[in-house]
Amino acid sequence: MQTDPYRIKPGETVVLPDRPSNDTDGYDGDKADALDLINEQSAKLFDLQQLLYADNTRKVLVVLQGMDTSGKDGTIKHVFKMVNPLGVKVANFKRPNDVELEHDYLWRVHRNTPASGELTIFNRSHYEDVLVVRVHDLVPEPVWKLRYQHIRDFEQMLDDEGTVIRKFFLHISKDKQRERLQERLDNPAKHWKFEHGDIEERTYWDAYTDAYEEAISRTSTIDAPWYVIPSDRKWFRNLLVSRILVETLESLDLTYPEPAQGLDKISIPD
Repeated sequence: MQTDPYRIKPGETVVLPDRPSNDTDGYDGDKADALDLINEQSAKLFDLQQLLYADNTRKVLVVLQGMDTSGKDGTIKHVFKMVNPLGVKVANFKRPNDVELEHDYLWRVHRNTPASGELTIFNRSHYEDVLVVRVHDLVPEPVWKLRYQHIRDFEQMLDDEGTVIRKFFLHISKDKQRERLQERLDNPAKHWKFEHGDIEERTYWDAYTDAYEEAISRTSTIDAPWYVIPSDRKWFRNLLVSRILVETLESLDLTYPEPAQGLDKISIPD
């Protein structure tokens, strides 16, 4: 599987409708075969995450963004199903609370970034402050426009301090969103996922598309790249994200620490 076509190059202008949300990279196997591949990648991710934790010199930040129903929760559930909870955490960024609103918009984000040896997943992120605030006119345009540079500088600082950043936009079609929202209404077991606000947010589809296109285009860098992940097919979304993370961790040249001296002379007593 080639992952580079999904990576946004620095300076590249993103036009989301030009990127098929149902792409499968030419994969012609059946879904069962794909699930076997996902499990294979998950096993590799388990080993690499253990190595990241043991090496304790690097940090990995995974950013998940996407329209409602694009599969942020599902990606976390399936891609990271085999990782050891020790050394992995998930940070969810919903509407800021009163304390968070008293600080700058990056305050709540920075305090959730990974420590050495950790892999942290952002379910939504600091990008909400150039997405929701833009679409709903929560702050003046000159304010949110400055934030692209803030974000690039913030992510560069994290990279300089040893954090590896991979950002994923889970790309679904408007038709697929309608289908998934309807499924939440039709299936009583999924009623808890449905919010009345989902319908109103759907009316802002084009505005969110514009906001995502600009955010991705202006903040995909060499050290903190965006990947646009076709997500109409959940299995391909999970497979591609898994593969990118495995490639990323394999590239870090991680090693287990040297064992303590004299272990060969120790015998565990009865």
